[in-house]
Amino acid sequence: MKDTAQRFNYYNNFQCFNLGTFQVLFRQSQPINTGYYIQVLIVDISGIDMDAEYLTISSTISLEHIPHLWAQNDILILIIDMNDYDTVSTDYLDDTEKKHLERLRTRYFKKRYTTSRMMLKYILCHLLKERSVSDIALYKEENGKVHVHDHEDIHICISYTENITTLAISKVVVGVDVELIRLRSLTNILKYLCTTPLHTDRPTNDLDLLMIWTLKEAYCKFSNKNIFPNFSKELDLNNVCHLSYIINNKYILAIITDSDRQTINISRLQKIAQRNL
Repeated sequence: MKDTAQRFNYYNNFQCFNLGTFQVLFRQSQPINTGYYIQVLIVDISGIDMDAEYLTISSTISLEHIPHLWAQNDILILIIDMNDYDTVSTDYLDDTEKKHLERLRTRYFKKRYTTSRMMLKYILCHLLKERSVSDIALYKEENGKVHVHDHEDIHICISYTENITTLAISKVVVGVDVELIRLRSLTNILKYLCTTPLHTDRPTNDLDLLMIWTLKEAYCKFSNKNIFPNFSKELDLNNVCHLSYIINNKYILAIITDSDRQTINISRLQKIAQRNL
């Protein structure tokens, strides 16, 4: 696998590179009255394989810029560093969310839950042009799928790893999973995974297994199924579209959708000033 920076070919205002057997057009353009650049991935999927491709995300986007990205894309995937926030207010959590927070036992789980809910509500407040974050109401299904009250056309998927929260906000059904690339015990992974879906002539390595792990988690979220009973089942990707990215040589991100052509933006969210929280 080569770094995509070495595989760019320029065509007008597009940068084109190949991802396995499908093509991604990567366009950069500067929006009006902002110093940030749009990163648009137009994915044309045809006969994809199980390879992950490298993606470098060095810049960040502001909260105010998200509506502009939403107007141009089908799926927004926002990467949030929880280390940017020492404390996050629980004032905007509703009673159900506060009860869930009380059931979480560790500071880490409490922080990631509070941070993800707060960031999600602030993002949705900008997208939906609500007057206050308090106007955003969320609810969760039995298997964990998050919905926005009165906005069933907006699809939400959340994933965590270490200090990173990944929020997917989409106009289509989507499943995402992110994992830190680290040495894992193959025995621990293999006892959960059925690896037969990996059709490849090369030897299976740790990264292949981690890629299957993330794809299975993303698929369960996409199909709204309980994750653990389905981990040992064979992963059938024939009727879905799946993408795997290695981000900044540190994380692996899996994306599952049901459409063969979507416009996806993957960005890091700039730290929101405490005065705005």
